[in-house]
Amino acid sequence: MPIIKVRNLTKHYGNTEVVRGLDLDIKRGECFGLLGPNGAGKTTTLKMLLGLIEPDAGEILMLDQPIPLQARQARLRIGVVPQMDNLDPDFTVAENLLIYGRYFGIPDAVINSRIPSLLEFAGLTSKADTKITTLSGGMKRRLTLARALVNDPELIVLDEPTTGLDPQARHVIWQGLRRLIHQGKTILLTTHFMEEAERLCDNLVILDHGKVIATGNPRDLIAAEIEPGVVEIYGERVDAWAEQNGAAWCTRHEITGETLFCYTHDGTALIAHLREQCELRYVQRPSNLEDVFLKFTGRELRDV
Repeated sequence: MPIIKVRNLTKHYGNTEVVRGLDLDIKRGECFGLLGPNGAGKTTTLKMLLGLIEPDAGEILMLDQPIPLQARQARLRIGVVPQMDNLDPDFTVAENLLIYGRYFGIPDAVINSRIPSLLEFAGLTSKADTKITTLSGGMKRRLTLARALVNDPELIVLDEPTTGLDPQARHVIWQGLRRLIHQGKTILLTTHFMEEAERLCDNLVILDHGKVIATGNPRDLIAAEIEPGVVEIYGERVDAWAEQNGAAWCTRHEITGETLFCYTHDGTALIAHLREQCELRYVQRPSNLEDVFLKFTGRELRDV
C-alpha cells in the first residue's frame, strides 16, 4: 500500500476549482515533490491531506487511515515543517522541542532522551539553552525541521523548507533531508527551488490550475521533455539575433526579457559562432528540472 493514496480530490473556493480531480500515489520511503507556480493548488492539497480542510469530493488514504475522518490519529505519525517558522520565542531551543513533544502526549523522559540527537541533527548542540530570538534564520529553519522529528514520524511534510535561506543553510538542510531519506522516512515536499526537487525527489508531480500536468522521476522527465543542452544568450541585440539565427542554431528557443534560451542536442557549433559575437554573452549548461517546469507552466509571472 502507498503511504498516501489520493483519488479524484477536488476543492472549490466559490466558483474557482482550486484542485481538480487530483490522483496521487506516494510510496513508503520515497521523497515525493509537489511542484507548481503560485496558485497551482499545492497548499490547498497539503491542507486536505493533513485534514485541516475538507475536500468537496474524492478520497484520501494516508498511513492506512481515511482523511479527514481519522486525520487526528494520522497526524500523530506525521511531522510537519510549515512555510513560516512558528517557534515559541519565550522558550530556549531545547524547551521548544520539549513543549512540542508534549502535544503528541510523549512523556517528558522520552522527549528529553531524544533532544540531544535532534540537536545534533540540526547542528544546534551548542545552542540548547539559547533563546529563539538570538538564532539566525538558518538556525531557526533547522530547529523547525528537528522539531518535526520529535515524534519520530513515519511521514514528514515539508512546505517550502528552504525559502529565504542562503545557499550554505540550504545545503545543510538538504544534507539533513538526505539522511532522513536514507533512514527510510517518507518525505512530501513542496518547493519553488527546482534544484532542490531535482536533488531530493524520487518522484514528483507538477500542478497548474489545480491539475496534474506532468509526473515522474526528475531525471526521466528531463530526458523525455527537454533537449540535453541549453545555451542562455544575453544582450540588447538578442531579439534580432534570434530572429535571424534562432531556427538555424536551436532545436527550439524562447525569449524572456533580454535572455534567449536556446535548446540544442549539440551546442558545439553554436558556441563557436557565439564566440565571434562580441555584443552577446552566453552560458552553456545541461538541461534541468527548471526547464521542464517552465515548459509546462510558462514563463509569465503569476500574480496570485
